[in-house]
Amino acid sequence: MKADLTVNATGLSCPMPVLKTKKALDILSAGKVLLVETNDPATKADIPQLVKRLGHELVEKAEQGGVYSFYILKKR
Repeated sequence: MKADLTVNATGLSCPMPVLKTKKALDILSAGKVLLVETNDPATKADIPQLVKRLGHELVEKAEQGGVYSFYILKKR
């Protein structure tokens, strides 16, 4: 999947990955895809909850080598 914007939050612990995700979604246009990469295990639950609460769509999530990737489709 191709992302329109990437947030690299590796090395940051909660709440920073969530805050950076929210800030990126605020500037992204509807219909665009945001990729968030982080290595904080808490984001496995926190990022999907944020996306749902904001009304966007978590299109894909993956984990490789301790890095979690979240592809988020901005709905509005």
